[in-house]
Amino acid sequence: MKWAFLYAGQGSQKVGMGKDFYENYPAYRDYMDGLCVEIPLKRLMHFGPMEELSDTKNTQACMAAFAAGITDLLATNGIRPQVTMGLSLGEYGALYAAGVYDRNRYVDLTAYRGAAMQKASAGRAFKMSAVLGMKSQTILEICEDLQEEGYATISNYNCKEQYVICGDEKVVCRAEERLKERGAKRCIPLKVSGPFHTEYMSPAGEALREYFQKYPLAKPKIPVLLNATGDYYRDGDDLAELLVRQVQSSVRLEECLEKILQEKADCYLEIGPGRVLTGFLEKMSKDLPVKPTVMHIETVKDLEEVIAFAKKAL
Repeated sequence: MKWAFLYAGQGSQKVGMGKDFYENYPAYRDYMDGLCVEIPLKRLMHFGPMEELSDTKNTQACMAAFAAGITDLLATNGIRPQVTMGLSLGEYGALYAAGVYDRNRYVDLTAYRGAAMQKASAGRAFKMSAVLGMKSQTILEICEDLQEEGYATISNYNCKEQYVICGDEKVVCRAEERLKERGAKRCIPLKVSGPFHTEYMSPAGEALREYFQKYPLAKPKIPVLLNATGDYYRDGDDLAELLVRQVQSSVRLEECLEKILQEKADCYLEIGPGRVLTGFLEKMSKDLPVKPTVMHIETVKDLEEVIAFAKKAL
C-alpha cells in the first residue's frame, strides 16, 4: 500500500492538540515526557492559552512534537510513507518522516527556527492576505506596479487561484484594492505573527544556515517534495541551503500538490490539526477521473480510523 504523508504548517495549531494521545498511548506519553526543550510543550499543547501557543517561538516546536509523535505511532503500526511533503513548517515534519534527523533534533531545530523567525518579525508593520479567484501572474504584476511604495509579493502559491500576498502593510492594502478592481473574488486578511516567506525573513535564513553548519542534515531516505522549488529533493541538492531559501522565499505548494497527486498514492494522509492540506488537495483533484483517498490525523479516533483502513486494505 502506498502512503503519502502531508504535514500541516503553522496556523493549524489548537489548544488540546495531542492531549488524548498523551492519555491513551504510553509510547507517546514517554516520548513527550522525555523531550528536553525550554518551551513548556505539554502545557501549551494541552491547555494553552491559544495566544501563547500561537507565538511563533512556541508554535513550531509544539507542532513538531505532535507530528513526530503521530509519525512514530503510525510506524509502530506498520504505516510509513513512500512519499512526503509539508507546508512551510510542515516540511520539517516531512523531512523527519524521511529520516533526515531524529525526533529530538527535529523539535530542537523547529524551536530554533521559530525563535529566529519571531526575532526577524519584530518591529515590522506587515500584512498577509489570501487572494481568491485571481491568476498569480496578475497578482505579481500588481505587486511590481506598487514597488515604489514599498514591498509586497506572493508568499504562498497554495493552489489554483488561491494565493497569499505578504509585505509592507500599506502596500498589501493598496494591492488588495487593485486586485478587487481587477476581479479578485475576495481578499482575506490572515492573522499571522510575521511576514513569513518574504525577504524580511533573511535574518532567520542566516540563523538557520549557522544551525545547519553545526548540525548537518542527512539525506532523505524517501522522496520529499520541497517548498522552495516545488519539486523533489534530488541527490546532490544542498538541502540545508534549500531550507535557508524556504524561510525567505515563496512556498511553491501548488506545484508540490500537483506532483504528489501524480504519485497516485492509495492514501493521502495529513498529519496535524486541521485539514488545510487535504482541502487544497481535494480542490486540485476535483477534475481527476479517480478521486484520491484522503484522511487526516488530529485525534486518537482519527488514528484508529487510519489503522483500521490500513488493515482492511491488506
